[in-house]
Amino acid sequence: MPDKARNTALLALIVILVLLAAWTLFPASATKMNDLGYFSMCPFAPWSTLALLMAAGAVWAIRSYFLTRAP
Repeated sequence: MPDKARNTALLALIVILVLLAAWTLFPASATKMNDLGYFSMCPFAPWSTLALLMAAGAVWAIRSYFLTRAP
């Protein structure tokens, strides 16, 4: 896989993970209240949000490593 395509794919994955993290916090009708005290898209918020943001951070670190590596 060429470097530019790999870096673009990793950036797209970061954006998707951050959007999913935000999506977990949106208010919605659910059967279980989350730990923040309201009904949201994900009943495991804010823990699922933090996990998705940590995954995005890990992918960001990997992408940063690839960007600083000598060709």
